[in-house]
Parts: sequence; structure tokens; C-alpha cells
Amino acid sequence: MANRLRGATSPYLLQHADNPVHWWEWGEDAFVEARDRNVPVLLSVGYAACHWCHVMAHESFEDEATAAYMNEHFVNVKVDREERPDVDAVYMAATQAMTGQGGWPMTCVLDHEGAPFFAGTYFPDRPRHGSPSFGQVLEALVEAWRDRGDDVRRSADRVRAHLQAQGALEAGTVGAETLADAVRALAREHDPEHGGFGGAPKFPPSMVLEFLLRHELLVSRRSPGRAPRPAETGTLARTMLDAACVAMARGGIYDQVGGGFARYSVDAGWVVPHFEKMLYDNAQLLGVYARWGGNRIAEETADFLLRELRTAEGGFASALDADSEGVEGRFYAWTPTQLRAALGDEDGTWAAGVFTVTEAGTFEHGSSTLQLRQDPDDLHRLEDVKRRLLAAREERIRPARDDKVVAAWNGLAVSGLCAAGTLLEKPEYVDAATRAAELLVEVHLVDGRLRRVSRDGVVGRHDAVLEDHGCVAQGFLDLLQATGDARWLAHARVLLDDALDRFRADDGGFHDTAVDAETLVARPREIGDNASPSGQSAMVQALATYAALTGSGAHRTAAEETLSVLATLAERAPRFAGHALAAAEAMLEGPEEVAVVGRPGPERDALARAARRRPGAVVLVAEPGRTDVPLLEGRVEVDGRPAAYVCRDLVCERPVTDPADLPR
Repeated sequence: MANRLRGATSPYLLQHADNPVHWWEWGEDAFVEARDRNVPVLLSVGYAACHWCHVMAHESFEDEATAAYMNEHFVNVKVDREERPDVDAVYMAATQAMTGQGGWPMTCVLDHEGAPFFAGTYFPDRPRHGSPSFGQVLEALVEAWRDRGDDVRRSADRVRAHLQAQGALEAGTVGAETLADAVRALAREHDPEHGGFGGAPKFPPSMVLEFLLRHELLVSRRSPGRAPRPAETGTLARTMLDAACVAMARGGIYDQVGGGFARYSVDAGWVVPHFEKMLYDNAQLLGVYARWGGNRIAEETADFLLRELRTAEGGFASALDADSEGVEGRFYAWTPTQLRAALGDEDGTWAAGVFTVTEAGTFEHGSSTLQLRQDPDDLHRLEDVKRRLLAAREERIRPARDDKVVAAWNGLAVSGLCAAGTLLEKPEYVDAATRAAELLVEVHLVDGRLRRVSRDGVVGRHDAVLEDHGCVAQGFLDLLQATGDARWLAHARVLLDDALDRFRADDGGFHDTAVDAETLVARPREIGDNASPSGQSAMVQALATYAALTGSGAHRTAAEETLSVLATLAERAPRFAGHALAAAEAMLEGPEEVAVVGRPGPERDALARAARRRPGAVVLVAEPGRTDVPLLEGRVEVDGRPAAYVCRDLVCERPVTDPADLPR
């Protein structure tokens, strides 16, 4: 019998719709039920591609006896963290405060006002490795609620006070020395043997790589009227950037057959991934590799997005699962025997050597992830083998796809596809970005306000959070630069001004939820980047870009004020401030604004290519006489030839007609 999740829009919630647990969706009705029955609320948070969420579901939530105990003693609420990042953020903060760690699945037990008095992550179905079973945990919680109510209330009150204790953030300045110090701090955490930062597990540092890319190129530039930047940090940045980009592209975290990156590597050497593939990772890495010059990786990643994540409506699905047939990685791993079966003995043996597939295996049960530690001599043969392996892999049972469309991550995808489309001169990628952006406007914008998710072209009921406004606005502004279509400027303005009106904090930054959003036990406010940009840093980037295109002082000031509240984080933990640091690099340059004006043709194309290679620059390409974007006003051809106008800080250089003359 289906529970209350049958009508949900989230694929993750629908995975649990047939559980014997009487799940509720998050909402006041669940808390009313808990008060009426005088039982606590058990909150379970996860997401569709989460491997350990599936494990706990199979072990506990599908077990009739466990479910019966949960139904008798709790009101059980299931939340998709990707659909409700605000709920997830509040209770993840509580989980980390109470246990010192976090992750998914996340289990919190709440009082009738939503304050947690217990928190944890995965619990096994029987005691294992010093961890109690889920059943033992439930029994202890029931006993505490029944017999030690005063202790429960005190614990909930302490956690509530901790969650509500956030005050105004201390403002600072992110200047040239801050950026140089951030590079030095990153160098201390850099893994010189394997690339990337820290040890296992190792995540793709997408936003940090974007910062390093901009820093190295801007340090090497001699901008007019600006003091030289320290060459030492430019060299450090390039070393770390190259090491990570090469190592990830050659490792098992990258899908050597089908393109795209897995969510993270379980080891320090990028060999064995946690096989789920997330839209937000691939959208960001697509842009990084396109700007870095990793054209093959950028093209294969873009093709992966279009082939495997694009929905029928033109948006992009959230993720592919790590599991197929109930086994993690089965879809992606190979044995030498399987390679020979797919390719024949000669090519199969050759492929095993090229992709480091051994008889012992680098993964589980004698299978191996595919790595390309060095390019073979015969690249044509490599491409033929990859094509045939992709076709053979399509005969396997595919991992499930979480096909909900998340606004923020689609904004990131629009930005990544615009970068790849313009830099690789692949107009089909820009076309795909345009269709995704149109879906966001047509479906996600409801009565002038953005909604978080849609599925099958039907918008969900949950309002957008700050990261949605920032990432989608930036996507629209990148699409304006890729296409010259001024409607995207107007759409971005709607989102930015709505955020300024409803999300602004007293200290100049932002809250993650609007002033009129649902009231939770605390109002979430994340300042650090995680796998995707925080709402704060996404807004810095979008506000600064909008100001560069329009000359709006109000939007520029808002960007500077928001960046100032991130200054302490940028100084102390740059690994979690990559997006803000990248925005700061561009803002330190003005940011640089380039208008390429002229009739379409090879001359204008050459100027556009040169301009788009300038890191962090805002670049707009258009015909003369345009007045619908302020950056284009008054821009004309020079002596009948297309011209590039380079400006920063309200000061413009002499327009040039030769790409070689663009000021360095």
C-alpha cells in the first residue's frame, strides 16, 4: 500500500512511496499529527543518487517490523535534500553540531516545534563496527521521549539556541593580498603526487580551479594603471590547476568511455569513484576545462550532458545513480574478459592495457574502473574503441536517473554550455543552453517568482532559495554574452532584484531563504561553497556581471558588500570560498568589460575569440547601433572594421581592430 509520498514530485520521495513506513512530506500537517499523538517527528533526509540512502532504505525502511515500530512511535517525514535545501541546511547544521560530522542519509528526531534532540547519519540494520542498529537507536529514543521528557526538552532547547545564534558576519576586504594568500594556503593543502587537495575521499575542486585559472592568467597580465601581482603565486596557481585537471581527466573519476565526472573519488589517486554523476559537478567542470584548454574533456562532458541528462522539455536532470542492478559501479566497471567480449581479442587486450584494466582489478570483484594514464600512440584506434565500448555499455542495465530539474543546477549548466559553445565554437551547446534557460523562464518563473524544481515540465510548489537566484541569473547573463539576445538581461534583472528585495541580510550579505518563506527552526545562511556555489558567492558573481553589463552602481555595491561578508572565510578556508575568490579576481580587474562590435564575419569572429579568452571578462558581441544593453551604447566600427572596446572601472582603452592589439 502506498504512503503519503505517492503524489510527490521528487523522484527520491517516490522511491519510498511503497515503503511500509507511513511517510509524510515535510509540512505543518506532520507536526500537527505528532502533537495530536504526542510522539516525536523522525526526519529522514537524502537524495535519489545516494548509495547509502538506498542501503538504509533496503535494510530498514522496507523491513516490515522496523516500519511498524516507526509508525507506532513516530511521525515519519521524508525530505529530498535537493528539493528542500533549506530544510536540509538547518538539520545538517544540527547534525554536525551534535555529532561532529554530517552526510546522507541524515536522520534527525524533532520535538513538536521542529527542534532536534537527536541526529545521526546512516544506521545499520544490526550492530556493526561499534555502531548501534537502527532498531536500538529507535528504542532508546522512544524511551527518552516517554521517560525523560525534561532531558529531551533541554537538549532540543540547546540545539535550537545554537541554530538561532547566528549573528551578523564581520565585514572585511578581499584584495590582491587576500587572493595571493589564498593561493599560498591552497598550496599547503595541495596533493603534489595525485593532484587536488587533501586526501581520501577527494572531490573535484571545481570552483577552486576556476579561481586558480583566473589568478594565474591575471597575475601574468600587466593591466594598465595597476600594481604588478606577485609572480610566485601565479606559478603556484598554474601548477595546482594543471595537476588537478590532468589527474582528474586521466583517472577513474572521469568516464573515459561516455564523458562526465563522478561525484568524488573514494581514494586519493582519483582511481575509484563513488559512481553517481551529478549535474552540478559536470556543469561546473565543463566550464573549467573549456577555459583551461582541455577541449576534448569539455566536449565529451558537454556531450554527456546532452545525451544522458537532458530532459524531454530541454532542461537537465539532477543526477544519475551510482547503482545499477543494486550494485554500485556495475554499469561502468570492466574486466579484461568483458573488454575482449565487446571488442574482440586483439582490441580487447589492447584496451585493457590502455585503460589499466587488470586481472586483479582496481575496483571490486576483479573489475576495474577505466583510467587513461597516458595517451596511446594510435588516437584513432582509441576513439574507435571508446565508441564501441560505449555501444556495448548501452546494452547493460542503466543506473536510474533523478529527472527533476533543479533551477540552480540548470543555471550552472547554462553557464557551462555557453563557455564550451563559444570557446570550442560549438553552437549546438549554446542552443542547448538557450532551451534550458527558456524552460526556466516558461516553467520555473511563476508570477514573477522563481520556483526550485520542476519535473516533466510541471513546476513544483517549493520556492527557490538564494542559490537558485544567483546561479540562474548568472546563467542568463552568460547566455546574453553567448547570443547577444538582450531578453536574458531583463530576466536576470528580475531575479537579482527579487533577491535584493527579499533575501538581503542586515550586514550586506544574504539569507538563503526569503523573508516571506516558510519559518523553520532557524533561518539558514550558508556562506561556504560545497559541491556547488553557496547562494552568497553565486550572488556576488551574478551581481558583478550585471553591473559590468549595465553600469549599475547599486548592483556593483551589493556585490562588494556581499563579498565583504565572505572575506573571513576566504582568508581562513579558501577551499570553501573558490567561487567568491574567482569573483573577487574579476572584480579586482574592474571587472573587465569587452564590447566587440561589427558586422558578422571572420574579422569580428577573430576579435570575439581573443576577447573570450580573457579570464573573468564580461564579453558582448553585437552589430553596431545596439542600445538595448548599456555596454553596447555608442560602440561603432572603426574605419569600417569590427572593433573591440576594452573598459574597466569606467575607463576605456582605445578601440582595436586587430586581435593582437587587445591590451594585455
